[in-house]
Amino acid sequence: MAIRFQYNKISLQSLNKQLKIRMQALPILKNKESALRIEVKRAKDIADDFDREAYAILDRYNEGVRLWAEFDTGLVQVKQINVRYMKIAGIKIPEFENIILRIKPFSLYENPNWFPEGIEILKELITVLVKRDLSLKKMELLDYARKKTTQKVNLYEKVQIPGYEDAIRRIKRFLEDEENLSKSAQKVIKARQEEINASAVA
Repeated sequence: MAIRFQYNKISLQSLNKQLKIRMQALPILKNKESALRIEVKRAKDIADDFDREAYAILDRYNEGVRLWAEFDTGLVQVKQINVRYMKIAGIKIPEFENIILRIKPFSLYENPNWFPEGIEILKELITVLVKRDLSLKKMELLDYARKKTTQKVNLYEKVQIPGYEDAIRRIKRFLEDEENLSKSAQKVIKARQEEINASAVA
């Protein structure tokens, strides 16, 4: 990214201001990136825990797998998932609050006596899977924010800050050269003036 500037003091002041802003923002961005990296890892670990929990629930009831064939899975439906939002490093993240399930009425006389237990198993499984999905969503949002922050850190660190420093150095050199030329010109004019004055006196 080429930094546009002019060889004057106003441009120098503007570049110094921009450089200062980026130098102050860089450590904050690095801290944010680090915090987001930790939160992404934490969200992934939580999602993995919910995965293991879901498999544990399924394993517990695998022995009755033949019975599940006669179970009406439409008996348990998700009515509402309530989430609250919290901010992590400035990012709005969904957090599981609760789940409201709708249980369809069914006859205990016309269905096997283990149906109420089957309903409890499904409720438990659905809740765990919803929590896992929210953790994965949280991980995606945090990871996206982390990538954006990493890009900004790299932009500041590798492109903009060195670019501003280079532009400031070039302007300073130009202004110093201009000042030296001006002083030299003044000396030449003064010497010439003294010559003219000396020859006028003689």
